[in-house]
Amino acid sequence: MEYKQRFVDQILLDRLGSSGAVILEGPKACGKTETALQVAGSFVHMDTDEQVPLRMDVDPGSILEGKVPRLLDEWQEYPKIWNHVRREVDERKCKGQFILTGSATPNDSVRRHSGAGRFSIIQMRPMSLFERGWSTGEVSLLSLMQGHVPSSRTVDFSLENLGEMITLGGWPGLLHGSVVEGLRFTQDYISLISEAEISRASGKRRDPLKVKRLIQSIARNISTEATLASLAKDAGGKDGEVNYETITEYMTALERLMILENLPAWNTHIRSADTLRKAPKRHFVDPSLAVGALGLTVDKLVKDLNYLGLLFESLAIRDLRVYAESVGGKVYHYRDSRGLEIDAIVELADGTWAGFEIKLGIGAADSAAAALLKFAEKIDTEKMKEPLALTVITANGFAHRRADGVHVVPLLTLTR
Repeated sequence: MEYKQRFVDQILLDRLGSSGAVILEGPKACGKTETALQVAGSFVHMDTDEQVPLRMDVDPGSILEGKVPRLLDEWQEYPKIWNHVRREVDERKCKGQFILTGSATPNDSVRRHSGAGRFSIIQMRPMSLFERGWSTGEVSLLSLMQGHVPSSRTVDFSLENLGEMITLGGWPGLLHGSVVEGLRFTQDYISLISEAEISRASGKRRDPLKVKRLIQSIARNISTEATLASLAKDAGGKDGEVNYETITEYMTALERLMILENLPAWNTHIRSADTLRKAPKRHFVDPSLAVGALGLTVDKLVKDLNYLGLLFESLAIRDLRVYAESVGGKVYHYRDSRGLEIDAIVELADGTWAGFEIKLGIGAADSAAAALLKFAEKIDTEKMKEPLALTVITANGFAHRRADGVHVVPLLTLTR
């Protein structure tokens, strides 16, 4: 199958030019290995190569021999290789020597020696709508943040189409798959996480039923600030609420497996006395995992527009993360004590930022624009910059600037 270009391709090349080793992290099946192989001079699959266990026992350094960049795929299977790579980078004194790909982050104790100046870490996610070929790319996130007026042709598709896109997700292995195959893929993915992967990631045996109930609870509460207490209650089922320590360990393990990627709250300066809420919003790395966890069909999604709207928000957050990080930005959310909420804040490295409201229906654009304008008025511009753009992301319609200055941009026209 022909390789489909990713935004992370250029990031990987840039980091190889500035660091001795690059760590490419992301959930299983998001395409890390294929991306790394596009530039690798040689490789070793540390999870499947039968010679690796013997080499690690006898001569770990021999695993690092080969044309550079040398790819160590699924390196976390043998965390001790970290120190060997570190030392080798120091001795060679050259950039672009190694690429380490991994679908789970080892315990912090593994990285007991600093990788500063030697390692560069890249977070990889499933494909965005543009990378998948479903977005026209007529509107650039970066251009919005440079003050340009968006414009596009009209996007008009059915809720069934949206349900299919969410169900298939951004998994490279499903580029030519059917909706049925997509649902089966994510259901199997959730089962594998629940029954095996989470125990490996946390280093202790976990109850698969409780893990699956927790994942289902996160799925039901996607795009919300669901508390750990409510998730613990759902995870326990008839056995009673899971204790705080256990639920925290479960959540940490899911984050280490990189399938759970909460959206942090934005720390900002506001003029009012309102208190900023700090709770993160719950998201999977791809909203298709929520569909698989709950076993939902496209027909069921279309019949529950409230939930479809939450999934659409999570889909937009996934894409904003991909686009923002490709230009050095981060994504956050905002909510204050008065209940004013902004779905996404994209902040670039220089402190410039833009606000986004995400609405499934174009009919909600007026209320979303009003919320964005109200939010902008609260910002203390003596302590931080004014927003470069205020934008409502919709499913349908066309990209334009409203009379009040707020942009409206369909998600299927967006790119980096």
